[in-house]
Amino acid sequence: MEVCIFTEPQQGASYEEQLAQAGAAERLGFDGWFRSDHFLAMGAGEGLPGPTDAWTTLAGLARETRRIRLGTLVSSATFRHPSILAIQVAQVDAMSGGRVELGLGTGWFAEEHAAYGIPFPEKRFGLLEEQLEIVTGLWSTPVGRRYDFAGEHYTLEGSPALPKPAQPRVPIIVGGNGPRRTPAIAARYASEFNIGFRGEDRIAETFEGVRRACGEIGRDASTLRTTVALPTVVATNDADYLRRLSAIDADPDTFAEVNVAGSPDVATEKLLRLRDLGADRVYLQLVDLRDLDHLELIAAEVLPHVR
Repeated sequence: MEVCIFTEPQQGASYEEQLAQAGAAERLGFDGWFRSDHFLAMGAGEGLPGPTDAWTTLAGLARETRRIRLGTLVSSATFRHPSILAIQVAQVDAMSGGRVELGLGTGWFAEEHAAYGIPFPEKRFGLLEEQLEIVTGLWSTPVGRRYDFAGEHYTLEGSPALPKPAQPRVPIIVGGNGPRRTPAIAARYASEFNIGFRGEDRIAETFEGVRRACGEIGRDASTLRTTVALPTVVATNDADYLRRLSAIDADPDTFAEVNVAGSPDVATEKLLRLRDLGADRVYLQLVDLRDLDHLELIAAEVLPHVR
């Protein structure tokens, strides 16, 4: 099982703080560092010093790390034109030496769209499908040929389909909790299907659903990795556990219900159960980027037991 760090910089983190966490994650042996793609803090906090753009951040980290995988969980189809997104991701992939992964979803946070004047159409699945078709089509078009696309939302005529990513195929992550359409989209376009913030019964049910969706289009389900993202708080004593919960405004009475929570042994058992359910990779959501001791603890007392 791969173990990645996943964070939410819109809640309040500078580029330097993200670099410190990503650098520590690489040094400590985690497989990847992924961030959300949001422009507005959620909850009561102000999110100071303010939002950072996900792909600008990843471009910087691409040059300041050497091994760790980098990506979004997930970018919103409403934020960028797919042709521009394809160029951005291909460039960051080249800057990283082929370590980038693109998570792409419909978007859901209406308030941030209103705050920054970004259109937020009521129906977005069609937008997402066309974006995935265009991004993958641009990357797969042979050099020297042109790419055309005509859809409901986008039209491309004679695109040179450049630049190409460093990787032969940039991994595409599609995720969500929808019972039908999201699994179908993942089966068609994705290399990874992710579910987050749900209990183990729901995870197992959703994994089975995406495997069925693969079968319906004749795809070998083993070619689509299945992954889980969960908020994570690990501590060796009650005081540190409560302090870490407080730092992310989490409810101590409910946090452990579905999340990775508690002692290193309890966290390890949770990850092993997720592996048994079919999770090829787990994203540990660590919202408090400044608590690098948290990373050290997980790396020392959990990571060796789940590899």
